[in-house]
Amino acid sequence: MEIIIKDDFAAISAEGAKIVADYIRRKPDAVLGLATGSTPIGLYQELIRMHSHEGLDFQQVTTFNLDEYVGLPATHKLSYHYFMWEQLLSHININRDNVHLPDGMAADIPAYCKGYEEAIQAAGGIDIQVLGIGTDGHIGFNEPSSSLGSRTRLKTLTRETIADNARFFERADQVPRYAITMGVGTIMEAGTCILLASGAGKADPVAKAIEGPVTAMITASALQLHQDAIFILDKPAAGKLQLQEYYEWVYQNKDNRARAAAPIQAGP
Repeated sequence: MEIIIKDDFAAISAEGAKIVADYIRRKPDAVLGLATGSTPIGLYQELIRMHSHEGLDFQQVTTFNLDEYVGLPATHKLSYHYFMWEQLLSHININRDNVHLPDGMAADIPAYCKGYEEAIQAAGGIDIQVLGIGTDGHIGFNEPSSSLGSRTRLKTLTRETIADNARFFERADQVPRYAITMGVGTIMEAGTCILLASGAGKADPVAKAIEGPVTAMITASALQLHQDAIFILDKPAAGKLQLQEYYEWVYQNKDNRARAAAPIQAGP
């Protein structure tokens, strides 16, 4: 894992967007896994700025979203489908045929989820997966006790997640109880996972995910086993990390580390 600690939300958003943009420039037909919620909004705003002012091209990019509420149509203003078009997709030159957003109104959810997995595989797999983290340590809607090998499926939300998301609805009883979500196993197959976290309220789950045991009770902890997982945290979200000083030291010496790892050239 790589742990990057920045001063504030704007800084983590810029760092995450730079990683995504650099990948797209190297591989114009990149497959992106995208997240919703308040945390990735800054990253999406920065990608929009790069598209508008730096020519970042999304024409060949394919996207797959992590999750969606069950029972909310795509036109509902609190659906994740609506969120993605408002916050990112309508502001870039992406081909609509390359956008994949889970359908919360699917008539046969198990069959739909199987098809979603097949679509990811048909696209060549996800290159970069953007993630947030819930207050209970979940990624996607993989709530505590979710299998670390799970695939895209229907998931019942915990009371804590429902309470966290109630602020977006007029009443708590309007928050859907179920969601379609990529599984932990699906997420772990992405080439790179980028998890962003901001604010002191995320300090506890972040510390458990990075420095605690790998456990289904904190599904983000599975990223400890990922070949290329990057946590991008602001200082409040990193506040409970025991090795925070070390992570900052590693990041400061990143360029030197790359040079040290380079093959030694033979002399004349």
